[in-house]
Amino acid sequence: MLDIAEELAQWAEQGRDFAVATVVAVSGSAPRQPGAALAVDADGTAVGSVSGGCVEGAVYELCRQALEDGETVLERFGYSDEDAFAVGLTCGGVIDVLVTPVRGGVYPAALAAAAAGSPAALARVADGPRDLMGTALLVRPDGSYEGGLGGHPELDRTAAAEARALLDAGRTGTVGIGADGSRCGRPLTLLVESSVPPPRMIVFGAIDFASALVRVGAFLGYRVTVCDARPVFATAARFPEAHEVVVGWPHEYLDSTDVDSRTVLCVLTHDAKFDVPLLQRALRLPVAYVGAMGSRRTHLDRNRRLREVGVTDLELARLRSPIGLDLGARTPEETAVSIAAEIVAHRRGGSGASLTGAHTPIHHDGPDAPAGRIDSVA
Repeated sequence: MLDIAEELAQWAEQGRDFAVATVVAVSGSAPRQPGAALAVDADGTAVGSVSGGCVEGAVYELCRQALEDGETVLERFGYSDEDAFAVGLTCGGVIDVLVTPVRGGVYPAALAAAAAGSPAALARVADGPRDLMGTALLVRPDGSYEGGLGGHPELDRTAAAEARALLDAGRTGTVGIGADGSRCGRPLTLLVESSVPPPRMIVFGAIDFASALVRVGAFLGYRVTVCDARPVFATAARFPEAHEVVVGWPHEYLDSTDVDSRTVLCVLTHDAKFDVPLLQRALRLPVAYVGAMGSRRTHLDRNRRLREVGVTDLELARLRSPIGLDLGARTPEETAVSIAAEIVAHRRGGSGASLTGAHTPIHHDGPDAPAGRIDSVA
């Protein structure tokens, strides 16, 4: 539900009653990942989606029913091709959907935090004893929490610890624990939704290709920064869709800014005096992606220069150069799509090959893909 937090935070602030259906787990070729949500208020207004259209009507009715009876339910929707009148996913996947009426508790605080971009995790009982279904806990990055799951005090402490671990990783998924908070005993499943600030895309080089990439990056949900040492080019007027425009030497800016395992670095400077010191640092950082623009001749020359300053072959193997997938792109916009496609493929574990005639999965669980089910271990 945190994926539609901005709208729901407004509903909560206005005192509107509503119910939320949230994808808890998926298997097969399902269109949405855990955490995707559809919400319906008392007037019948709906926001969000759990399946891209396949089962929205049935889930909508479940939300209306939850508003009437105040009950939390867990429903499974699967492949429906054998019965033309059944409600299911024609794509062949299976999704479990948790439907919860939202009336106070920690929900408003969780929605407000997510809407503001503050890191927080919402843990809800998705499966277990009936009296615990839908109870919730809001967990902060420092491990503090509010609310409660209505069971043993140890349950709240264990749930908070599990939720904090997923929050630290920026992941959403389910966790299996005991109903008394132990690692054994009567099983209970928690849905943990993590709200984290958007990942960063840093584009080095204020050129026309960068302008197109900024637009695509923002569309994909990145917080985009443009950096260039030339003040005449690095202006907010030239990059109105960038969240930040920085005038400074690229390597100095990279030394001074915060990056993490979700950050992508796109080096479009195409100039050795910028590229070499920047990539020397970038390839040693724990970021998700490092790509550099240039011809194959430029790539070979840049690699030679990087080796001369001590960059190892193992570090060079992380460099995506020439940047982007082979789409035959020529214009800045086409090139931006090529770069973005490579970033998505790298993030999700895709091959970049055409799906036509292929026998590979359409949806991949790459290293940064949202979690499906995570079972706790002692």
